[in-house]
Amino acid sequence: MNAINSISEFHRLLSLPEPSHPLVSVINLAESVFLEDDIWKGFVNRFYCVALKREAKGKIRYGQQHYDYDKGVLSFTAPNQVQQLDLQNMECGSGYLLIFHPDFLLHHTLASSIHHYGFFDYAVNEALHLSAEEEADLISILHKIDKECRHIDKYTQEIILTQIESLLKYSNRFYERQFLTRKNNNSDLLTRFEQLIDDYYNSDVKGLLTVQYVAAQMNLSPNYLSDLLRVHTGQNTQQHIHEKLIAKAKEKLSTTDLSVGEIAYALGFEHAQSFSPLFKKKTNVSPLEFRQAFN
Repeated sequence: MNAINSISEFHRLLSLPEPSHPLVSVINLAESVFLEDDIWKGFVNRFYCVALKREAKGKIRYGQQHYDYDKGVLSFTAPNQVQQLDLQNMECGSGYLLIFHPDFLLHHTLASSIHHYGFFDYAVNEALHLSAEEEADLISILHKIDKECRHIDKYTQEIILTQIESLLKYSNRFYERQFLTRKNNNSDLLTRFEQLIDDYYNSDVKGLLTVQYVAAQMNLSPNYLSDLLRVHTGQNTQQHIHEKLIAKAKEKLSTTDLSVGEIAYALGFEHAQSFSPLFKKKTNVSPLEFRQAFN
């Protein structure tokens, strides 16, 4: 897999001059021309990228899906995520790319806290659609970062990282707004989610139900699904799975004569030793204590 290792290399591929700062850059897409290079057929960046795009025509492939950009979308990619660009059918439109190398975060709290921003692992078709006011807020931050990149001194890194952190916090807020304003669509997703889990536990279970499996069945990235559920229900995907699993366990403990080991196996566990601690953690009693109390 081809890799774009540096901010300078990315600038060259977009026909741009050397960046003012070696580890962070704000790129104006209107000034960029993508070089015809085979690297775009499949590549990974070694840096973070936040893309704010307006009226960009064409497709970007991310994972197993294509996404058509139209206008006012914000998307995020973390280092080492596989991407493809179709230059033959692509017009950049306008907008900005904020790119920054992980090394730029060293010795700052953002180095660890950036992993808490789940949207860096969303699929491209789960991009954030911005209102005009939201877009203006983020562009203002990007302009401040760009200005700092051109004036490097001992304060530069801290000021830029503070701005990046603000941008990520705003993006969290805007994503929560999007989850809520798309209520009708998300209501359908929540219904599908509940049905999928019910169907899984009502069929011949083949192993433990995982977040990755559920997300794949719903054509969503695991992080997007968990964040969507958390906003609407207060629980992430794993918590929902555990809740349904415990409900099924209680049902079997109270209505059948199956042993704890047999129930554990029926729910996807390889060993009862793994099932019992989870059950007790969620209910404060062991499976046998629950059965005895119920009877």
